[in-house]
Amino acid sequence: MLIKGLVKTTLIDYPGKVACVVFLARCNFRCPYCQNPDLVAGYGELPTISEEEVFRHLKSRKKWLDGVCVSGGEPTLNEELPEFLRKIKSLGFLVKLDTNGTNPEMLRKLLDEKLIDYVAMDIKAQLERYEEVVKAKVNLEKIKKSVEIIRSNDVDYEFRTTVVPGLLNSEDIEKICSWLRGSKRYYLQQFRPDVTLDVSFRKVAPYRREEMLKYHNMVKDNFEVCEVRWI
Repeated sequence: MLIKGLVKTTLIDYPGKVACVVFLARCNFRCPYCQNPDLVAGYGELPTISEEEVFRHLKSRKKWLDGVCVSGGEPTLNEELPEFLRKIKSLGFLVKLDTNGTNPEMLRKLLDEKLIDYVAMDIKAQLERYEEVVKAKVNLEKIKKSVEIIRSNDVDYEFRTTVVPGLLNSEDIEKICSWLRGSKRYYLQQFRPDVTLDVSFRKVAPYRREEMLKYHNMVKDNFEVCEVRWI
């Protein structure tokens, strides 16, 4: 696997847990607002972190870390992911997976083997506008299948949408939430313009607080938990 980043301690990436974050390179989307552009394009220039280094860190922090977040990029593009997670689980850590939902087959395999304890799936847009937003070809049936797999499993999970001015508006949010209605957790994430794949998006002003709260109030009753994540 191409491990290109390791955040040794985080209190925000795994809800309610102290964790570290492992970042894997490569993604099949080209979201212009992506916050990890180096993992999508140009990752060959980043130093590769060995699995041995990751596991040395985990073993040295067993008393303090609850879990490991595996993020990217898109982690499920890595065929070696199941074995990597088996090794993490063998050390007694919880595992959170961040995914865009394009590989439901891998997702089901990981869930069937109980290799993940929490799934965070990014919902990029209403289905009709997915390709427009992610700037890539998308098999929508796979996206829908991943949502179904997550919702029908007993794994803890969340869906989340980054609300980017110029890409998503109130109609988009309403359609997304109509599709996901009844899900356990849904988060509206405020767009961050500081680092983006498309440099022109660094000039886009995020939705103001009152606008984000308006969207939240509009859709919150569709979910058990619905919150705004701020910059």
